[in-house]
Amino acid sequence: MNIENTKAQMRKGVLEYCILSILKDNDKYASEILGALKDAKMLVVEGTIYPLLTRLKNAGLLNYRWEESTSGPPRKYYALTETGHLFLNELNGTWDELRNAVNLVTNTK
Repeated sequence: MNIENTKAQMRKGVLEYCILSILKDNDKYASEILGALKDAKMLVVEGTIYPLLTRLKNAGLLNYRWEESTSGPPRKYYALTETGHLFLNELNGTWDELRNAVNLVTNTK
């Protein structure tokens, strides 16, 4: 069994939750989202995040707007919709339950 594959699958399973959490307070463009994920040691590449952002937008959890940039082409800023905020609140509760259950099973805190 490949440990790196298992680690990648674990990260992939929480990636949507992390992206929604990053956007909960402020609109961000894709590079800022990637930077926040990398700062948190979530190993994500651009080829992974763009399809995920599109899927979240198509699900009605995100919307976006174009904004001119002083240092290059216009940037697409993503924001949570009202539905996205409600969805994130549900995920927060589920995450707490899951984290507590895993901690109990693995005897960690």
